[in-house]
Formats: sequence, C-alpha cells, structure tokens
Amino acid sequence: MHWPTLLSRKRLGAETPPRSSTARTDFQRDLDRIVFCSAFRRMQDKTQIFPLSKIDYVRTRLTHSLETSSVGRSLGTLVGEVVIARHGLKGYEASDFGDICAAACLAHDIGNPPFSHAGEDAIRQWAAQAPYGRQRVAMLRNSEQEDFLAFEGNAQGFRTLTRLQNRDNPGGLQLTCATLAAFTKYPRESWLGGNGWEGVSTRKHGFFAEDREAFETVAAATGLQRRNERFAIWRRHPLAFLVEAADDICYRVIDIEDGYRLGHIGFSDALELYLDTLQDPDRQRRRMAGIAGEKERVEFLRAKVINQAILQTRDCFLEVEDDLLAGRFDAPLLAHIPKAAELRRLLERAEERIYTAPEVVEIETAGFEVIGELLERFARVVDDVAEHGDAAPPRSRMTYLLIPEQFTGSGRRPAANPYTRLLRLTDFVAGMTDSYAVALYKKLKGISLPGG
Repeated sequence: MHWPTLLSRKRLGAETPPRSSTARTDFQRDLDRIVFCSAFRRMQDKTQIFPLSKIDYVRTRLTHSLETSSVGRSLGTLVGEVVIARHGLKGYEASDFGDICAAACLAHDIGNPPFSHAGEDAIRQWAAQAPYGRQRVAMLRNSEQEDFLAFEGNAQGFRTLTRLQNRDNPGGLQLTCATLAAFTKYPRESWLGGNGWEGVSTRKHGFFAEDREAFETVAAATGLQRRNERFAIWRRHPLAFLVEAADDICYRVIDIEDGYRLGHIGFSDALELYLDTLQDPDRQRRRMAGIAGEKERVEFLRAKVINQAILQTRDCFLEVEDDLLAGRFDAPLLAHIPKAAELRRLLERAEERIYTAPEVVEIETAGFEVIGELLERFARVVDDVAEHGDAAPPRSRMTYLLIPEQFTGSGRRPAANPYTRLLRLTDFVAGMTDSYAVALYKKLKGISLPGG
C-alpha cells in the first residue's frame, strides 16, 4: 500500500473531483460533516459505561468520542510529520493525517445501539434465540444471516455514515475514502465461509452485506490489499491502527477516572494505577505534591498517562510502518508499546470494579428486555404489513406507523426483500438513544401512555 493512494480525497458517492484548493481541507470537511449530523448528536444520550446516568460528569458516547478524536488528531499529526519526511510526500501536511484520524475517531461509535455493548449483544441474542427473530433470521444465508447473528456496531457505523445520514445522497455524508477506510477497523464482511483468519482486523466485521459494494469502492480508491478473491476481506488502512489505539487509550485511562468519581475505585488505588503506568512516577509524585484536591490529582495523572501512551504509540507505529504498508502487521499497537502490561492492568481493574457495578448491570440487563421486545414486536408487525398490506390487523397497522418512514420503504410499504426489511428495522432500533428506546418500550407495553 502507498501513502498517496491511502490518503485519497475521493468522496464516496460524489461525482465531482476533489477540490484543488479550499479554505478548509477535504479532511477537515469530513470532520465538520460528522459533527453536524443527527447521528452524532444522538450520542449524547447513548451509554459509554453508566446507562441513563443522572450525573452530569459521567461520560456519554458523545464525550468519549470527542476525547478519542482529540487523541486521534495528536497521534495522526505526530505520525504524519515523520511519514511525510520519510517518503518525501508532496501536497500533504501532517495535519491531514491528524484530521483523517480525528474524523474517523469522532465517528468510531456512531453506529452503536442503545445500552452500549449490551445493546449489540441484545440484537445478537434476539436473532439467535427470540421466537420470531430466530425464525426470521434462519431464512437468510451467509453474510445476510451473520449480519444479525453477529450484529456489529462498527458495521452499523459504516452504514450510518454512507447510507443513513443524508439518505438521499449517494454515499450518505459523502466522506473521503481515506476517512472511511481509516474508520473501518474491521475491513471484512460478516461471513467468510467458516475460514479462520489471523489478525486483530478480522475479529469482527466492518460492513453489512448490503453495504459491501460501498466498501469495495472505498478499498479500491485507497488501494487496500485484498486478502481473498471469493470473500470480501482486506488489509487494514494503516491509520485505522491509530484510530483503534486512540479509542483504547481513552477508555482504558479515562474509565478509571470515571470509576473514581463514582466511588467504584478508591483515590489511592486510582493514583497507584496511573503512577505504575508512567515511566517517571517519582517525578510525577513530586509535581503532584503541589496539587491540593484529590480530583485534580487524578485529572493531572490521567493527562500524563494519556500523553505518554500517545508518544509510545507514535513510536510503535513508526517502527512497524513498513510492515503496515506491506500488510504484515495486524495487531493492536497498544500491545507492543513499553507500558503495554500496565495499560492492560487499567482495563482489568475497570472490568473488576466498574463494568460489573450494580447500576451498570441492572440497567444493561433491562436493556436486553427493551431491545429484544422492540425487535420482536416490530419484526412481526413489519412482516404482517408486508404480507397483508391494508388488510393487516388494525393493531399491526397502527404499530407500524410508529416506525419513521425512512426505516420502512417507498410510500411506507415494507421492502419486498426479507433481509432488507430486517436491516431497516435494526437501523431503526440501533439509531435510538437510550431514553427513546425505554420510552418507546413503555408505550408499546402500555406502561406509559400520552398524557398519563
């Protein structure tokens, strides 16, 4: 793979060529388009760790994405400075690398359903175990079936950016292919014929069967290496490794801070976890002595840990750059930095103390019921209307009207293709905020009535 092609400014779905000069670069425009789209705004009411939290301090998917984007910009810019000099790239600035990473990071969770990863699990469980969901999904084959059995927020994110937002536009938001390729951490379809593939980029899928052609366009424009002629699977865009690293840095480091603020991790424990991760803990202890408040001390060390992780990740990327371009390297960068074990310990402590906290488990468990019931109820209704039209039972016809038109079909008629109908239904449910999903569930169950 080659950097001039990897940094393609071609916009997915756009017929006009990239502008030769502009006050804003093409990659800056990508970031702006994401910021102003409705799916990005909805992340303010989507779970990061603590669902439906009433505490303003707690991070949501929106604040997490903003922080990840900031780290991604730093990583991309630092790497870009060296890469441009190494390869003598003309017409590019280090900020181009930073802006691509910042935009991809900003959108990295945009496809996540309500209730965080529990929402993904709930959709998978519905497809595999719910009475009607299991029956419907069993009718599908290969990637169309696996899209639901292994439902993936990353694939939903690609779909959100390229199809659901600005849905009347070919290519959706019409982002550059460089940004879309960097966004796609898992450049593969969901079903690969039962074959095993090595590497972190193959652990999940990054696009649905219906969106395969769109990703093929992105891969061709950026020159990604195809790994198999029969199945849709490619090598990662090198900058996708930085996007992954930015996300890993943020949730590993910042979740400890959130856990401390909510009382799940003690002050001394948080300090020691952070200090163990730093290369100069004694120096930071001396500097921290001048900071009076406990909260401020934790914030100080959190910033130091993030900065060190950024610098070590940059060095790691530059060391393996040749292997990245050749498609030989396919592992998380954070697993290869000097403080890899200590950063892993942050994650382990969060898994012990935070991710299993009662308020997290209780609401995520309820999320299974909410999402499963919404899918089961609406799947029956959509199929009922598809089969019987105006002759469908009144309850089905009334419930069907609760689905926005963009998730039904032309003229509000359900799509003829069963796969497409299910995909539009998961588009509807995955796009909900936590609060909206709960409110709609209550209405369907008769728990909450308008004016009641």
